[in-house]
Amino acid sequence: MMKGQLKKAKKDIESKFVNGRYVNREYSWLQFNKRVLDQADDLTNPLLERCKFLSIFHSNLDEFFMVRVGSLYNENLVHPKVRDNKTGLTAAEQIDGILSVVKKYYKLSYRTYVNLRRELASAGLRLADGEKFTPRQKDECGQYFLSHILPMLSPMVLDAKHPMMRFENKSMYMIYDLEKGGRRMIGVMAIPTATERLHRFGRGKKINLVTTEELVRTFGHLAFTGYTVNDKMMMRVTRNADFDTQVDDSDVEHDFSVIMKEKIELRSKLAVVRLEVDKNSKKLKEFVLEVLGLKNKFCFFVEGCFDYKYMFSLGSYLPADSAAKLRYPPFKGRVAHAVNAAPSMIELVKSRDVYLSYPYDSMSPVLRLLDECAEDDRVIAIRITIYRLANGSRIVESLKRASENGKAVTVVIELCARFDEENNLNAASILQEAGCTIIYGMQNYKVHSKIISVVLSENDELSYITHLGTGNYNESTSKQYTDLNIITADRQTGEDASLFFRNIAICNLDGDYKRLLVAPSTLKKGIIEQIDCQIAAAKEGREACIAAKMNSLTDKAIIDKFIEASQAGVKIDLIVRGICCLVPGVEGQTENITVRSIVGRFLEHSRIYSFGSGEQNVMYISSADLMTRNTDKRVEIAAPVLDKGIKKRISDYLGIMFADNVKARVMTAEATYRKVEAIGDPVDAQNYLLSHEV
Repeated sequence: MMKGQLKKAKKDIESKFVNGRYVNREYSWLQFNKRVLDQADDLTNPLLERCKFLSIFHSNLDEFFMVRVGSLYNENLVHPKVRDNKTGLTAAEQIDGILSVVKKYYKLSYRTYVNLRRELASAGLRLADGEKFTPRQKDECGQYFLSHILPMLSPMVLDAKHPMMRFENKSMYMIYDLEKGGRRMIGVMAIPTATERLHRFGRGKKINLVTTEELVRTFGHLAFTGYTVNDKMMMRVTRNADFDTQVDDSDVEHDFSVIMKEKIELRSKLAVVRLEVDKNSKKLKEFVLEVLGLKNKFCFFVEGCFDYKYMFSLGSYLPADSAAKLRYPPFKGRVAHAVNAAPSMIELVKSRDVYLSYPYDSMSPVLRLLDECAEDDRVIAIRITIYRLANGSRIVESLKRASENGKAVTVVIELCARFDEENNLNAASILQEAGCTIIYGMQNYKVHSKIISVVLSENDELSYITHLGTGNYNESTSKQYTDLNIITADRQTGEDASLFFRNIAICNLDGDYKRLLVAPSTLKKGIIEQIDCQIAAAKEGREACIAAKMNSLTDKAIIDKFIEASQAGVKIDLIVRGICCLVPGVEGQTENITVRSIVGRFLEHSRIYSFGSGEQNVMYISSADLMTRNTDKRVEIAAPVLDKGIKKRISDYLGIMFADNVKARVMTAEATYRKVEAIGDPVDAQNYLLSHEV
């Protein structure tokens, strides 16, 4: 195929990702990750922060191949004729389109890396290329290699007694075309991970750094004493991590934690879905592809690095004052005066609802509440859902202490939180040993809800305190993710929360809740009912509007309801950080819908669903995105915002997000994203919220 024909074929593959008012979810995710990469090029971000965005882009891409491409790989094996319900593509067609887009993104990523490396050098930090070592540098780095890295290497020459080693997921290897005594052989060795990723060398004001893999690339041949090296290639494989976490009735008699441990171990043994190489060595690449049983289209030529995680540590090599100038200014989450002044969190919540907006507000009031509950004699029960925890979590310590103090502590801990399974297993073990009741999710539904239910007994009467949030109970991510939280003593909400945990314990999906919308039974239904209310208002000539913020929008039933609402004249404004399968601005279909995405310093993570305006406004905060996996296949909660003051604060918060003309990107009717046209003063919503209490 000629070059021009090949380019057209690739464009045709990508064009199939968009079908009128719908866009394929995988393509939409790739567009989101491109917006992450754009932040690495955005000069409004400090240099070291842009380096982190490059690392995040590649880390995201790794997970995308492990999970999403892995899932499509599985689907193609089992159901090759099944088509995506929005664009009609089979799994194989989606994979082909993904591979085409990703090849372009690798080139853009390398261009970004070259620019960042140049800027780092100007800032006094040089990332070295082994091919450009001066004789003195080569001698110094060679000596370091011989003394610190070579002893950790396990080179292998493949023959009948040394069969092919297993290539582990995301580990780097060197492959060599060797010759000795007229015989041609293949040499292979893993690049060690037990050493620092960066080595500083040389003297003077300039800081010279070289990665471990660059040292192995330059000097690794020394491990093959007596052999002639004809060619060499660095490689890395990515394996399918989309393993099945479902259990059947025959598993009931077994400990689910044991089942999950076995499944986690399988992850490293699953099929390869991507090969990355640093050199297009025909012989070596063909050898590896044959060993892996992989088609050439899954192989990517990578300039630069396979993994940029080391960029998070670059600032530690610079003087503190120099590094500070290349980072975002430090900040500390606020604690409201009312919270600081209150002698007791329990009494404060009994008098008024408490609202927290992470990371602008500190998580400390939630931690303080749990600490109080662990000690207060009125508290008889604490129940909590846990999806992801921070290392050394204070929440675990509070729950342990509560249990040891005789409180009934129930922890619903999700063992199927992808890539956090082992952390959650460890936390479950610690809490169980402290006497907590542990529930491992709910049959084949992930429990993704964010809720704490506290039951108090005073004068033979029960009362409740309930925490409802959009994000995990994780002290670390509360400083990096934007999430909303409400702590309330509303009795009806408390009774719903208590019922929710009872239903989890008996695997009942069909609870009858007065305030909460709970997936998979009532959340989607409740959202659609609210959209229908706005459709009815529009048809009656009344003001009708919807404002919503979420991470992803893929649920076709809700998308189609949004389209119906748009056609009825309802004004719909959406903030969708990541995947959005709805195309706005399509004539006769979605012209009353706007979609924007904000990627900035903090990960936008809050979910808000607001219907109507003024006194008629109905608003929810939720743990759920409007994705089929959330609405139909997980246990999620949407909680109504009852307090008028909090409702206004969240409305103002949304207003700031919609006013962003710095970090925001708007989706066009062609399913592409463009910068918001800046009219008036620049508004960076996240920066604004750091300095203004909304």
